[in-house]
Amino acid sequence: MIWFIKNSVTRKNLMALTGLFLSFFLIVHLAGNLQLLLPEVQAKLQYNAYSQFLGGNPLVILISFVLYACIILHTVDAIYLGIKRKKANGVSCSKDKRGRASTWYSRHMMALGIIVFVFLVIHFKDYWYRYKFGELPLDENGNKDLYTLVIVSFEQLWYVILYVIAIVALGYHLLHGVFSAHRSIGLYHPVYNSIIKVLGIIFALVITIGYIIIPIFIYINHQT
Repeated sequence: MIWFIKNSVTRKNLMALTGLFLSFFLIVHLAGNLQLLLPEVQAKLQYNAYSQFLGGNPLVILISFVLYACIILHTVDAIYLGIKRKKANGVSCSKDKRGRASTWYSRHMMALGIIVFVFLVIHFKDYWYRYKFGELPLDENGNKDLYTLVIVSFEQLWYVILYVIAIVALGYHLLHGVFSAHRSIGLYHPVYNSIIKVLGIIFALVITIGYIIIPIFIYINHQT
């Protein structure tokens, strides 16, 4: 057990695997959230039914526990490896010449991760906690009205700005993280290295743009 905790290679592999699982979850979550862009009446009934399905499906509930574990493990590993790397380097990246050989976001993965993690805490509190344990009104089909809760949140400009900042940070985190994860689990090879890098960039852009469009669309649509 002590060997596992102190072994950097093992910890990097775990962080890579949890990161890839979380990346897959981002795709599924985005697909569900895109329903918010449908016409209002259809979006409300469909999104609430979708939320009810997720909240009551035993398989989804089991996967959700895996998700929570991955978030915690990924965060703890990132902090541990970041502290260990700083101790090993003994000098701040801002005072050396690493900027010439690496991107700024690859050197600030921990900071970007912290922004995303803080946002996740807020996000879980505002939606997941209130949906699970709060008293939400029911829609016409008798499902908890999560749709209205989301719409009310995105009618507030400060919340939209907070959301966009967090998603941009997530996008930069993915830009380096997806490519780095493949290298960590041993899939690095000159033949398809460039392909993975391009796919990683496309993935980061799609996720970032896809998530950002939703709050901006809702905010603009509800100002008229």
